[in-house]
Amino acid sequence: MAIKSSSVTSEHTLTLPGRLDRWLAARNTDLVAVRRHIHMHPELSHHEFETAAYVARLLTAAGLRPKLTQRGNGVVCDIGQGDRVVALRADMDALPMLDVKNVPYRSTVDGATHACGHDVHTTVMLGVGMALAELDEQGELPGRIRLIFQPAEESLNSGALQMIDAGALKDVVAIYALHCAPQFPVGLVAVRSGPFTAACDSVEVRLTGRGGHTARPHLTADLVSALGRVVTEVPALLGRRVDARAGMSMVFGSIHAGEAFNAIPNEGVAKATLRVLSREAWRDA
Repeated sequence: MAIKSSSVTSEHTLTLPGRLDRWLAARNTDLVAVRRHIHMHPELSHHEFETAAYVARLLTAAGLRPKLTQRGNGVVCDIGQGDRVVALRADMDALPMLDVKNVPYRSTVDGATHACGHDVHTTVMLGVGMALAELDEQGELPGRIRLIFQPAEESLNSGALQMIDAGALKDVVAIYALHCAPQFPVGLVAVRSGPFTAACDSVEVRLTGRGGHTARPHLTADLVSALGRVVTEVPALLGRRVDARAGMSMVFGSIHAGEAFNAIPNEGVAKATLRVLSREAWRDA
């Protein structure tokens, strides 16, 4: 379902008809520049130190008091007053990939690029923080908002745990996040009931056996062929063992076995992600 706005109102609701559009129009150029700066200087999971410092500087310039986490790669910033806190969360890390775009703001870091939109997420929440800071200064913010800039979303050793340990969720009664999606037009927010994103585990399959020459595969364990069967058949078998409504998906992203074209190796490795929408199926898998 895609929505443009909510009609729900309460004593804690702030209606901004047209006002937010005017605020964004006045700062559009600045926010585009922020996003492009972050895009040009990507940092991988657990190493978002410069990104976090940049975020903190911009929030400070907006009159806020951001706090860096102990490691220095996460940021927490409260706006407004109140015992109950509504949190907004954005991720900051990039992916270990090459940026092949031919644009002035392409990545300046070899082997790292923002290919998952975290530069956009960070910029969106910076804009939100700046707008809320103005509302708070004018006495119009009906409560306390916490901005959480999380490191290491792309890592299975998730930076979310680091932020929780740092007290980012203290007094939080609700938390919101979004993910950009190019398939939706600008101005729409898509929502759904139930799980929206999948739980994810990493899977590594390592096979060992006798290697040899490709002229005599019958004298070897033929590991490359075996890995091929693992990659094609194991995901299909999972579909027979798990309720289809669980939305389980096993996808391999890395296969490695030897270097020579005419030699069968004695070891091979295939790596995958296992994603599932059902907590029960995740536990049983």
